[in-house]
Amino acid sequence: MENFVYILYSASLDHFYVGQTQDLEAHLQRHNFGRNKSTKAGIPWIMVHFGKVADRVAAVAKEKQVKNLGSKRYVQTIGKP
Repeated sequence: MENFVYILYSASLDHFYVGQTQDLEAHLQRHNFGRNKSTKAGIPWIMVHFGKVADRVAAVAKEKQVKNLGSKRYVQTIGKP
C-alpha cells in the first residue's frame, strides 16, 4: 500500500496542517467533514502538497521533519501558496 505525507491549508484560519495517510482522498474528506478534532475549525481545507514515501515509517519521519521545519516554511521552499 502507498504511503503519503500531505499538507493542507485553511484560508479561514490562515493555517497549515501536516499529516500522513495511505488514502489521500478519504483523509481529505475526513478533514473537510469535521471528523478530525484538530482540523474541524478550519473547514474547508485544501491540499497544497503531497508526497509519496516508501512506507509508514518513512511517512511518520517525513511528517515529523516537515512539522519541525514548519509547514508554512516547507510549503514556501517547494513553491506552493
